[in-house]
Amino acid sequence: MQLVSTLQIIHNNMEVIFLLIIVSLGFITLLAVVLFWAIRSGQFDDMEKHGHSILMDKDDEVKPDKNESTD
Repeated sequence: MQLVSTLQIIHNNMEVIFLLIIVSLGFITLLAVVLFWAIRSGQFDDMEKHGHSILMDKDDEVKPDKNESTD
């Protein structure tokens, strides 16, 4: 009787392992699709642009106030 219950436990655990393998393969496939979409859509084209834009001043684009007269 002990052997039969042990075999049933092993069989039930193997079913869970097969389910987890299938779920993990689906998750990996989803991650690969998202990664390739991000690469093709240009998400990784310019990684340093935003870092440099913080350091660059835009002093030449000063707009005059509307309240000041130019007379």
